[in-house]
Amino acid sequence: MDYAQYMLDEMPAHHEWAFHDIKTSILKCTRWQVEETTDFLNCPYHYFCDSNYVGDYPAFIDLVVLIFITYCFMATTFFTLVDLTTTKRGVPNNLILRKRKYLVPSGPILLPLVLLILAKGQRINTIFPIAHVGPAILLLLQVSALAFRNEADQDLRYAVLEASTVSGILHASLYVDAVILPYYTGLDALMGSRLSGECTSCVCRNEPLIVGGKSAFYRGLSRTTLSIIFALCSRMVCRIYGEERISVVIRNTLEGLSWFFVAFDSVFLIRASPEWVNCRVVCIGVLGLICFNVFGKVYRFLGWLELRRMQRKAEVSSIP
Repeated sequence: MDYAQYMLDEMPAHHEWAFHDIKTSILKCTRWQVEETTDFLNCPYHYFCDSNYVGDYPAFIDLVVLIFITYCFMATTFFTLVDLTTTKRGVPNNLILRKRKYLVPSGPILLPLVLLILAKGQRINTIFPIAHVGPAILLLLQVSALAFRNEADQDLRYAVLEASTVSGILHASLYVDAVILPYYTGLDALMGSRLSGECTSCVCRNEPLIVGGKSAFYRGLSRTTLSIIFALCSRMVCRIYGEERISVVIRNTLEGLSWFFVAFDSVFLIRASPEWVNCRVVCIGVLGLICFNVFGKVYRFLGWLELRRMQRKAEVSSIP
């Protein structure tokens, strides 16, 4: 339970609605302004919120978002299992590969919808608050982009699809930061300040208020996002200019590093957000997807090694 909710529960009944409005205006504030103060002893830093919160969307919108994210997770799981099945059989299903990009969250159809949800995340705050599950949604998008390559017949079309995926992941990380950083900034304003009474959101502090506060434990625009962007760009280079040995090594290294960072973020969010049930559930599912994908890649790598060994053995046996 966070500090604001604790205070809300402890307030007398006739003050609950008033404090709820104060809490909402502070937690949803996107722009803080500092004012000059003459009371350097009791109020050395005086801040007020310089933005207005329009209000939450109806619960119906949250329900639609919940259904959509559930579908994204199920689609990612389904195609991950399909990849594992085709890996064992050794025969890819071309029809599924062609249709897959339209059904996964990192594809050209669903990716704009995910970005729209994250862009409007501050107002999605009833049943399925994006301030809590936004990082998990970003992880799901990153896993989808790493696991499923864009399939296209022409290099130009492939480059456009891959570039749109890179741009989408970058924008998604920025949108997540735009949702969670004001929340943690406001949370720090509630925990480390006292209301001055001059306005609804006016607070006095003994230290400066920083973006994200002291409790922001996750950033969307992080090393994970950057490593995934570099990995996708390396895929594009290998596809357009050919798979040279050095470029393939760089691509595989970046992809492996990206998988490690995504897995690390998933475990970190599971441990760091025990009170956010929705976030933990999605992160646990994402971690399971990561395990399946890594298993599939290891299985393919071992199969490739076995094939190389058999080819070399055949070459040696054919020498008179």
